[in-house]
Amino acid sequence: MHAPDAAGTPLNWDLYRAAVVDIRFGDRAVRVSPRPRGTVGGFFPVPAGGGATVHVITAWNPRGRTASNDANARAQHLLLDEVRLRGLTWWPAKGGDACGTHREESVAVVGLSDTAARDLGRRFGQDAVFAWTPDAWRVLACDTGAVVVSGWAASGRAPA
Repeated sequence: MHAPDAAGTPLNWDLYRAAVVDIRFGDRAVRVSPRPRGTVGGFFPVPAGGGATVHVITAWNPRGRTASNDANARAQHLLLDEVRLRGLTWWPAKGGDACGTHREESVAVVGLSDTAARDLGRRFGQDAVFAWTPDAWRVLACDTGAVVVSGWAASGRAPA
């Protein structure tokens, strides 16, 4: 895992803050992109008043090192097994840069606390996880209490 800087954030923190996530809900895909704090718009998958958070977690490229496709696939399979074992609602996701040059298989999960999501990310060697609520898009560092809060926009996309 990347060592945190003096502020307690991972070295790639700025990349995580700018990352977008595509989540597939059956035959519909949504891209969640960060926006200025207080700005939200588009589809949110949990019913109004549900109070749930959608956490986005990956097992790809642990400790900030590029892993082989086979190693990433094995790790992601173990993450999905853990999510299924816990009986959580989940959807397939891919996170990465807005240009699409870097993409990582991920899972969007409902039913975890921020602490549990960070713990699961840390278990799979991750620097950070995302937390999506009706009013915010947050990046949560797995090894420290660092958090960045922004708004979000969710736009429809062709399924990935």
